[in-house]
Amino acid sequence: MIKNFTDLNKFSKKELDEIIKIAKKIKKNPKSYSSICKGKTLGMIFEKQSLRTRLSFNIGMKKLGGDVIELNSKDIGFDSIRETRSDVLKVLSQFIDCIMIRNNNHKEITKLSQLNIIPIINGLTDYSHPCQILGDFLTIQEKFKNYKNLQITWIGDFNNVLISLLHLQNIYLFNLNLVIPTKILNKNKKILIKLQNKRLKIYSDPIKGSKNSKCIMTDVWMSMGDTNKAKVKYFKNFTINKKIIDNAAKDAIFMHCLPAKRGKEVTSEVLDGRNSVVLEQAKNRMFIQQAILIYVFKK
Repeated sequence: MIKNFTDLNKFSKKELDEIIKIAKKIKKNPKSYSSICKGKTLGMIFEKQSLRTRLSFNIGMKKLGGDVIELNSKDIGFDSIRETRSDVLKVLSQFIDCIMIRNNNHKEITKLSQLNIIPIINGLTDYSHPCQILGDFLTIQEKFKNYKNLQITWIGDFNNVLISLLHLQNIYLFNLNLVIPTKILNKNKKILIKLQNKRLKIYSDPIKGSKNSKCIMTDVWMSMGDTNKAKVKYFKNFTINKKIIDNAAKDAIFMHCLPAKRGKEVTSEVLDGRNSVVLEQAKNRMFIQQAILIYVFKK
């Protein structure tokens, strides 16, 4: 049976708990997992820019004893009419054991995973970013023992990272406040209605939404591929600054998946401050992705 990792909402709490548990074990004792992927090869296709995803998958797979090959879409004909993508996957499956794809088209990732040719991992699409949010959740669990009653606040755009956060919240049912400009929220009502629950609250004021929150999360206002530059005007007063952090809980953490636009969605004072865990987030991406690789390889 082919195992894929495309969206968090395709997993049960038990399955995600197991992946997080493996990640914690790898982080605690990496040497015990140093040969678990020996003889396995991960292929990576990047149709969008990448720093953290590229490094964490590449280094992570090698630390598990496996090999990595980065495949250029154009060079292998993955983005052309030379042959179908399914035919390309069939050929790749004769040489590699798993493929991580980072692209603009989530429907394409879903379609490819449904072919059941080779394990597909979603390294980011226009719709979701499951590896990022599961890595973030590992970071949150390390900072707070009781995450079930934790108050998390998202301030910013309605984007792919947020959708994966909403998927996670629907599974774990922690308290989540969304602070999003009304006009942007209205454009995404269909998605939000499907994921609405009693522990999800909506705000338009960052101060009200961040009150006593243990975790403040944000992302860039303009994601890669987003051409709606006019929407930036809606984010006036949405910059995460010291006032918002001071309004949160005393031991609150600040999270950003990076790259960050300093002075836009967050001030340098907060990004580089004592509440910030952005580098820990980045590092934990590797441990989560190592656990995901072990999951998809497991028979």
